[in-house]
Amino acid sequence: MPNRSDSGSGGKSTGAKSAKAIKAASKKSPGAGKKIAKRREIPWMTLGAIVVVAALVGLLAYNLVPKYRDQAEAEKYTPSESNQDPSADIDGVVKIEYPAALHVNASQRVAYDHSPPFGGPHDSVWATCTGVVYPQAIRTENAVHALEHGAVWITYNPDKVQGGDLDALKDKVDGKPYSLMSPYPGLDTPVSVQSWGHQLKVDSADDKRIGHFIAALRQNKYTYPEVGASCSTIPGSFDPANPPPFDPTPPGSDAVPMNGAGLQQDQTEMGGGLPSGLGGAGLPSDPGSGGGAPVAPAP
Repeated sequence: MPNRSDSGSGGKSTGAKSAKAIKAASKKSPGAGKKIAKRREIPWMTLGAIVVVAALVGLLAYNLVPKYRDQAEAEKYTPSESNQDPSADIDGVVKIEYPAALHVNASQRVAYDHSPPFGGPHDSVWATCTGVVYPQAIRTENAVHALEHGAVWITYNPDKVQGGDLDALKDKVDGKPYSLMSPYPGLDTPVSVQSWGHQLKVDSADDKRIGHFIAALRQNKYTYPEVGASCSTIPGSFDPANPPPFDPTPPGSDAVPMNGAGLQQDQTEMGGGLPSGLGGAGLPSDPGSGGGAPVAPAP
């Protein structure tokens, strides 16, 4: 028979263990619940801060990255002692060496080798190139002289460039020193850009190469003959409100050839001095000309 005392002792021991187990379970249960609740809490403030920071970083990148890219691009096409003609990196630029300071008179024409021309003999009077947008086509012989002074001449086919495209071109010239723009009837591409000895023809007014060309060659002292020459209007010689008209007909047999046969170089222009005659009277200095006296045309 089982011993009562042993039985009672075993019951107490078992009961005590059960009570302890129940107590321990009751203690563990609330703590476990708290841990689960804590794990499920969403840190809204932290997430909100992360979103704000990410948005600010994105906004800064959106505004600053294009500026740094544009700055790097501008530096690429800025002439310097080590990179005297950045237009060499512009696809499609035609470059030709031309003799300078070969002048024709107002009644003569030149048998230019390109259309529009971008170098060679030219009128002794330059077209005003102080950021003028000419609404009508102008005489090429006057425009070429402006190129000799460091200007960039934008031309366009008026049948192909209109509306917003035309406005985009105007923005590149209007009020900009050493710039001029005019329609060029019969142009074989929508847009052609010229500086002395350089030309770029493109099919669209928003072609980025136009800006690169301007940055590389407008007043680039390494690429044009008359550094420091004026682009201002010559009183009594050239009227930007009523310029000499464009002649669309082919030059005749009496046109001056591109080699300037029969002409003599104006040495005063070659040396950067003022020719006798006008003597620079009434010619204001141009903003951004980089110094130097304005140059008047030879008589």
